[in-house]
Amino acid sequence: MAAKKVKILASTRKSEGMRESIIRVATEIINAKSYSLATLTGIAAALDMRDAALYHYFPNKQALAYACHRSSLERFEQLLRKADESGGTGEEKLRHMIRHMLSDSALNGPQLYFGDYSYLEAAQRKAITEWASRLKALLIRFLKEGMADGSLVQCEPELVVELLVGMLIWMGKWAPTVEGLTVDRMMNAIDALVFRGLERGHSVAVKTHPRKS
Repeated sequence: MAAKKVKILASTRKSEGMRESIIRVATEIINAKSYSLATLTGIAAALDMRDAALYHYFPNKQALAYACHRSSLERFEQLLRKADESGGTGEEKLRHMIRHMLSDSALNGPQLYFGDYSYLEAAQRKAITEWASRLKALLIRFLKEGMADGSLVQCEPELVVELLVGMLIWMGKWAPTVEGLTVDRMMNAIDALVFRGLERGHSVAVKTHPRKS
């Protein structure tokens, strides 16, 4: 009986490992080709699988794409929580999250860009929208903490977060084409583009727009 349980456990772990591999490859292919041009046949071929074997894990492309979105958001949330728990200034939390997101992408593959998920079912879109909004709210809090503790300049955190998220997610698509790319090189580029503009010593005036009556 014990041997049977070990066998079942091993089979379950193997199945979970294959599911993760499918999600990773599907994410890379959807990022590269778009959802509409990605096919289950192409994803299966990239994994050296038969189409029928892929259907054992996901009934259709939409279900697979939804799993990719959820996986990416889970990874993003873990990185945000760890950055928050690390403490420090708002800038330090932001740097911590960005560096570890780059490292995670290098190790586990890129995350799926979640700016467009119109192809999902209504309930799935609602779940992704609400989840993404919660994570963006945490990033906004990092920025607000940085403005309050003086480590970051005054800015419009909601807009800055949209720029940061778009940049980080799309780097998984753009950056691999750079020869000899490393996490340190990407972090240096982000430091030059982002943080030297956010640091207190490089203050930039923020124009406020009057509300329409």
